Amino acid sequence: MPFSDFVLALKDNPYFGAGFGLVGVGTALALARKGAQFGMVAFRRHCMITLEVTSRDKSYHWLLNWITHHAKRTQHLSVETSYLQHESGRISTTFDFVPSPGNHFIWYKSKWLRVERNREKQMIDLHTGTPWETVTLTSLGSNRQVFFDILREAKDLALKQQEGKTVMYTAMGAEWRPFGFPRRRRPLDSVVLDKGISENIVRDVKDFIGNPKWYTDRGKT
Repeated sequence: MPFSDFVLALKDNPYFGAGFGLVGVGTALALARKGAQFGMVAFRRHCMITLEVTSRDKSYHWLLNWITHHAKRTQHLSVETSYLQHESGRISTTFDFVPSPGNHFIWYKSKWLRVERNREKQMIDLHTGTPWETVTLTSLGSNRQVFFDILREAKDLALKQQEGKTVMYTAMGAEWRPFGFPRRRRPLDSVVLDKGISENIVRDVKDFIGNPKWYTDRGKT
């Protein structure tokens, strides 16, 4: 049988035609899927910008508070409780709501931001004993200025909450972390001391702040 007749016979064979059609459709779908994957990778690489902030970074909690302040419609939240017992026995407690792990979307300066908070259950921060976390911000475009603006606003928002108050710190591993919530500053004239002691303390503090090099040279700082 000539080869041309053999090809025509296969063409007329319904089983071969059906199998060839399925293979063709499967190949086309596989190529389309690969093309979509490569296209998405190229789009993310050239048309999107991301910023990752880890839980060890100072701005991490600032950023969580900023996200909570802007993501008014998010329904998935986590709570952070600050507990403080005073010497008088009175207990002060505050609750701060922050975005829970997952994806959140924020409309900021005429553009959408995708916020992804991840919590690694298999990784623990050895200094604090808490799970390792990251927050990733994703935006369209390649302008980094939007991230600078967000971090600056997050810092200003956090400092505004502490304005006029004293922040208490406690040792946690190899670093110092805020303890409880900022306390309102107590007027110096409300502290009962012997005459002249408060003035001497204020003068020493001002001397220390105004001349740090003198103390550094003598190993005092």
